[in-house]
Amino acid sequence: MFELKNTHRQTLSKPTVAWKYCSLCKASETFKSPREFCRHLREYHCSKEGGSYVCRYGANNVCPTLPIEGVSDRDYEDHVARDHVSVDFAHKNPIKVMPSSQAAGSGSSESSRASSRDSTPTIHEPSIVTDQHKWTIYNSKVNLPAVLNDPRFVKRETDFFTKTWGLEFEMNHTGPSMYVPEIKREHFSGYLRKVSSRLADHQRIRDNPPQSSSPENFPEILLARRLHNEKSRTELEQVPKLFLLPNFNLENRDTFNAVFPWQQIEAGWQGNHLQPKQSSKLLQEKMSHYLDIVEVQIARQISVRSEAFFHAMTSQDELDENMKTTCEAVKNLREKIKNIDTKFVNNPLKILTYARTRANYIKLYNKLKLMATVHQTQPTIQMLLSSNEFVGAIDLIKTTQDVLNQELPGIHSFRHLGSQLAEMEKLIDKMMQADFVRYSSSDLNRPLNETDQIMEEDRLVSIVFGMLRQHKYTFINIYKEETCTALKAVIKQTVVEEVSVIEDVESENNSGTLADQMRLLNYEQWMSLLKLIFNNVLIILNRAKASCHVICDVISIAAGKTVTEDDECDTESTSRLSHSLSLENDSEVMMSDSDHEKQCSDVREMLCAICDHANDRVVKVLQARSKHGFLEKLGSSEFVSLSREVENFVSDCEAICGRKSTLLRGCLQGQASRFVTQFHEARRQKLSLLLDNERWKQADVPLEFQCIIDHIETTGCLQKPDKRFFTSQKAAEFLIIKEQKYAVVGTVLMLMKIVLEYCRCIEDIPGIAPDLLTRLVDLLKTFNSKSCQLILGAGALKAVGLKKITTKNLVLTSRCLQVIILYIPMMRKHFEDKLLEKQKHLVKHFDQLLKDYMDHISEISNKLVSIMTGIIEECLTEWEVKPPMPSANFRVISKQMCKFHEAIVDLLPREQMQELFSKINECFKFHLRNQLQRLNVTNNGGPQHGLVTTDLAHYTGNLKTLEGLGHLMDNMDDVWL
Repeated sequence: MFELKNTHRQTLSKPTVAWKYCSLCKASETFKSPREFCRHLREYHCSKEGGSYVCRYGANNVCPTLPIEGVSDRDYEDHVARDHVSVDFAHKNPIKVMPSSQAAGSGSSESSRASSRDSTPTIHEPSIVTDQHKWTIYNSKVNLPAVLNDPRFVKRETDFFTKTWGLEFEMNHTGPSMYVPEIKREHFSGYLRKVSSRLADHQRIRDNPPQSSSPENFPEILLARRLHNEKSRTELEQVPKLFLLPNFNLENRDTFNAVFPWQQIEAGWQGNHLQPKQSSKLLQEKMSHYLDIVEVQIARQISVRSEAFFHAMTSQDELDENMKTTCEAVKNLREKIKNIDTKFVNNPLKILTYARTRANYIKLYNKLKLMATVHQTQPTIQMLLSSNEFVGAIDLIKTTQDVLNQELPGIHSFRHLGSQLAEMEKLIDKMMQADFVRYSSSDLNRPLNETDQIMEEDRLVSIVFGMLRQHKYTFINIYKEETCTALKAVIKQTVVEEVSVIEDVESENNSGTLADQMRLLNYEQWMSLLKLIFNNVLIILNRAKASCHVICDVISIAAGKTVTEDDECDTESTSRLSHSLSLENDSEVMMSDSDHEKQCSDVREMLCAICDHANDRVVKVLQARSKHGFLEKLGSSEFVSLSREVENFVSDCEAICGRKSTLLRGCLQGQASRFVTQFHEARRQKLSLLLDNERWKQADVPLEFQCIIDHIETTGCLQKPDKRFFTSQKAAEFLIIKEQKYAVVGTVLMLMKIVLEYCRCIEDIPGIAPDLLTRLVDLLKTFNSKSCQLILGAGALKAVGLKKITTKNLVLTSRCLQVIILYIPMMRKHFEDKLLEKQKHLVKHFDQLLKDYMDHISEISNKLVSIMTGIIEECLTEWEVKPPMPSANFRVISKQMCKFHEAIVDLLPREQMQELFSKINECFKFHLRNQLQRLNVTNNGGPQHGLVTTDLAHYTGNLKTLEGLGHLMDNMDDVWL
């Protein structure tokens, strides 16, 4: 919204001159001339965008009569003179100040819209007729302050800002931005000093305008020019646009018919014979009129530019004179240059020609010498090949080919030399490959007793270096194949030699295959053969490792790398190799870093593949011998010895190749699994046989078993002590474990010995730890379940012919189970140390096993209590409170308690015995209480109470005489209700 002062409103309302006041500026300044007014509009109400000028003199800084995209400088001057100086701007473009209420309600009445559309369009309404440009947002009469400050709305909740963000929205103070600096007058001091002189000139010109052009005549001149331009434009608009097109051509049929409408003329002949004549005449006059208009416009344009035309004609004469002078000067200059060329240039040029001729002769001589050298290439190559100098021959071929391509191209006498050198290069490749095969075979198949790791190192270096020069990397696969062939041959030869020296095998069977003859060897002979195979294979592998090390050094030197010395290789040989190669090749780089890394990696992979192949051949030897179950029938010590030899061989192979090998270990693991199966089955059958023949009586403990237990307690490890013979010592009655006596049966002693065998086996073969763990748990479960069947299930009555299962049998079984329970945690720790991290979850089987044993012991304890409870219940059921005292029933109970105590007192420790009798005593009290309740006997001091007290005194007196049970009889009052 524009707020104008009252003075401006009065000025705009009066029919005054437009250029006297500015309708937009607030300052009440009066302009003295139209030129000053135009200068004001250009400085304050005009913007330059690119090369165009945009007029801003109007409502919302938009001029309604000039396009917003801008015009040229001349058109802008014409626009100001036509629309702002000569016309009353205030009357033509009134700037309306619309009240906010009117703005807010401008869109509410439909009739007002219709009336506005019917009325004459103003600058504030979009109209193509008057504005001749699109309506813009600057013509809008509604703005945000008008909506927010509408006086018709009193309640603040209608304000959508405060309604959403609260009443404090407008009260909050916005502080200064930290990114906008504080602008002071000192910041403009330099600019003011710069424009002060211009401002003084501007004020001087404004106060004293030039007198050349009268201010009063200036509007009339501009108005006359504008009227003249409009008249010319109107006259040109009479000429059809067709004549002004750039492609106007009467030869075109459509154009011709449009200019001369013959169809209308021909149609006139039907009605009136005179009409065509008149139409033709009218057309001719129209054409003449168009021609006159164009000629007048051309003459007018020529008259406007006549001054420039005459100026050009005048300048033409001067230009002719200048051209004549220039031509004369050029002629003189050419004559001078000709004299200089004759006297000072020709003779020096001859000297340069002679120097060039001499240089050409020298080049020809050098070419002839080079041709003579190239002519000697083939004999030199033959001489180098005769001495196996492949690298030198290849270098000579490469150099000669480069010379032929760069220095001697197109020489007729050498036209076939390039193809000949290429064929020789291919021949050298084949020779190097064949020589490498011969060298590899001779190096690997030489006698095994030679101590040198590598044979003819210089020859190998020469061949490998030549193949690297040719970028032929097939030698890696060739050496791998030769090594695998040598391994196969050495294993076969070793088996043949070892079998041939054994007389038993020769006499028994000479017609079978080599594998059949090897199967006839006994364990000692076969182990001797296997050790010899391992030794010979390691010799071949060490030779292959030495060759691979030399090949890697050659590859590193070929790539310009430093040769690293290996501690296991010959340092003197390595240094000599590096020195010789560096002297021969002058540190020439023949391969990139990526190729160097790839080839070194391929050599390492080749060595690993060779070791894997060696393991594979040894696996085949083991598989051939394992036929008919030979390895499964080995004893634990024999299989352990075999496992150690195989593990040592695998470790040596891993040390050679630097990578773990799983092939031979996998085969051994399979054999170990079968061995474990056989090992476990033999001991399980042995345990079952012992349990089937066990009579469940206390057995004497030989000193050997007591020494084993003592050794386990001392070392904390489940392993046997050194073998000793104790002939002078007698067997003990009890097994002493942690200063506690254990009465055991013979089967438990043998079971402990079997457990130690399992632990020793896992020490020798750690790889079978998971399998052995499950088998040991199965063995212990077998003992637990079998003993439960024989004792608690009364299976021993039929198995060994026992008459009955006595209390002593039950207690012995419980003590045997307790002995095994003592060592289950040690078994768990022993196996856990040997298992891998991902296999340690298997030790949970020991926890379940321990729970099973504890449950079995608890069942035996309950069985003992139930036996005595049955006797007590039977006696108390028949008991009556009557003399004589003590009664016969209590005498029977006391007698049975004494017998029970006598049976277990030497077998159980005091704590367990007291716990057992405590449970029995509680059962006695329970049944006695029920019987007293049934007999209606109470604690009333009567005769019956005295009789019961007498029986209880007899019962407690007998139990107090038993060892370790005195304190259990202190309180018997709880039998009374």
